[in-house]
This record gives sequence, structure tokens and C-alpha cells, in this order.
Amino acid sequence: MTTTPVNLFDFDHDGLRDYFVEQGEKPYRAKQLMQWVYQRNVRDFSQMSDMSVNLREKLAATATLELPQIDEDHLSSDGTCKWLFNLHDGNRIETVYIPEKGRGTLCVSSQVGCALDCSFCATGRQGFARNLSVSEIIGQLWLATNLLSSNPKTAHQRITNIVMMGMGEPLLNFKALIPSLRLMMDDRAYGLSKRRVTVSTSGVIPAMDKLTDEIDCSLAVSLHAPTDELRDELVPLNKKYNIEQLMDACWRYVQGERKKKVLFEYVMLDGVNDQPEHARQLARLLKSFPGKVNLIPFNPFETSGYRTSSKESMERFSQILIKAGVLTLKRTTRGEDIDAACGQLAGDITDKSRRYIRFTEPRFGEQFR
Repeated sequence: MTTTPVNLFDFDHDGLRDYFVEQGEKPYRAKQLMQWVYQRNVRDFSQMSDMSVNLREKLAATATLELPQIDEDHLSSDGTCKWLFNLHDGNRIETVYIPEKGRGTLCVSSQVGCALDCSFCATGRQGFARNLSVSEIIGQLWLATNLLSSNPKTAHQRITNIVMMGMGEPLLNFKALIPSLRLMMDDRAYGLSKRRVTVSTSGVIPAMDKLTDEIDCSLAVSLHAPTDELRDELVPLNKKYNIEQLMDACWRYVQGERKKKVLFEYVMLDGVNDQPEHARQLARLLKSFPGKVNLIPFNPFETSGYRTSSKESMERFSQILIKAGVLTLKRTTRGEDIDAACGQLAGDITDKSRRYIRFTEPRFGEQFR
């Protein structure tokens, strides 16, 4: 009987420790392997010289360190990188690196496609196939780190921040998300601080509450509208968890920690959600809340039906918020010439059998209770 090799990229430190103990090995082997894999970028067991020859041979026979395969590598005129990765089942996902002064941000995917079907998002329009595994999530960081360093044009770049804002709704892949975040923040792996790892959500409230219990990281909320009527149209999940419930969950997230804030993402759609009244409604909604708003220019894609707000509309909108005391940022579009901008990631989805989630069903979200 042939046993399928265990992919050790699917384990955080605790999972690796349990794996080695089950193999009759000492728990400290987990730390050794993590340092080889994540700090020295070694995937060949035979090179892990501080492990015994017998252990290395056993790992080679029973385990693997398998990653997605690079298919396409694009470099934008502004320095943004986008990679298309092949998965074992024929699906493909996209990952984006955005260089900025003093930082480098990697935008990581959590699902093949997305089931939430937000009307302005290219990923949602493609449908949904499946969740990514831990190895497919953390593998994007491992591969991006090595791809940057191996390209003479990007060898000077470093990944300092992670945003779970690529393809998919991260909180609908909670089981794989948490070990992936732990690896990102573990000093034995990448050692990123909790303020440099951000999870974005459209408002899966049970998972938002559970996230706070499981791990301390930064939170971004895809708001995009100040009223339920408009948000129902743009973000269908709002029909299940409305804005009042969402804001209550945000208050629970920041409760008890003075410096904790929520980043509210707001895509600017011409004539849809960018009018002065929308700005005033948003200011009232966020009054006294410890957060900030990130105004994002809409990045058009074929069949979207939306237009990008003008610079004048964005400036007027931001000034209303600022005068109301709301901390407001305006995001600059990056990587548009390689379709790497916010909302443009589409990948290549071959299995759409699970595209839709019935948000009105009570069972939706029960896995997080």
C-alpha cells in the first residue's frame, strides 16, 4: 500500500512538532525544519545537515515540501510584480507584490476565485472553485521571496508586509488561514509583526470574532457603502450581516486595546457611492470609531458596468471625511498595466461547482460558532 507523502508546508510550528513526535522524533525538529525552509529557503531534505541521515532519509520517503508552480511572471512599469501560479488541480491563482518607499507589500490569495460575488470585483465575477491549503497560501510568500531575490531587477526588494487581499474571502477559509498567519508571524519562519500582517474581510462576522480569539493581526473591512440599501447591491454578504452587525463586530475587535484600529476599504465608483451625501453618511457611521478609511480608485474590467470616480470626486469625498474627523487615505493605483491592481486579480478557475453561497441560509457561518 502506497502512502501519499505529507506536505510539510501545510503545518505551522505546532503542527510540525506534533508530526515529528508522531514519527518518534524530538519536538525540536520542528524548529530545525522551519529554519531550513523559511530562513534558508532549503526544500531538499538531504541538505538539512543538523538532522541525522536516518531522519533525512525518512523525510525524503514519507514527506514532501511541495509548492505551487510558477506559470507567469509580470513586472509593471511602476515596479509592481504579479505572478500566476499553477495548482495541482489545474486551477491558477495570482499574487501581487507592491514596492513602496520603506516597505514592500505582498497581496496573498486565500481561495481559488471567490464566492461573495461583489459586483465591482473581477475575482468574484469568475466564480469560486475551492479554498487554498496552507501550503498554497504560505507558498505564495515563499515563492515571492525567492522570485524577487533571483531577479536582478527586483533583488533589492524585500517583503515587509502581508495583506490577505488577493483572490477570495480569507475568513471563509479559516482553517487554512490561521496556520498560514502563524507562520508569517513566527520568528522561526518569517517573523513579521502583528501590525504588518493584515486580513481583509467583507464582513463574515462569526469568523471576525473567532479571528480575535485565535490570533492578533491587523484587520481591514471591505465596506464600500455607508448604507444597507447600497451595500446590499455592491456586497451581497451584507444581506446576511448588515452594517450595524458589522460595526458591532468591529467594535468587538478593537475593544480593550488602545492602539488597535480597523482599516475600512472603500472602492470609489462613479455616480454610485462617491457623492457628497455618501461621504456624510460614511462620516456619521464611523464617528468616534478608532479606524481609518482607504479610498480606492475603481480599476475597470470588462463587463463590470462601473466607471472610476474622477479625481475631483475623490478629493471632495475625502475632504468631507477629513473635516468630520475621519482619518482618510487615498490609495494610488499600482500595477494597472499588468492587471495587478485592486479588484483585478482573476487567475484561471476551472471548477466553478461551488460558486454560490446562499447567504440567507442560517447554516452559513455556523462553522465559526
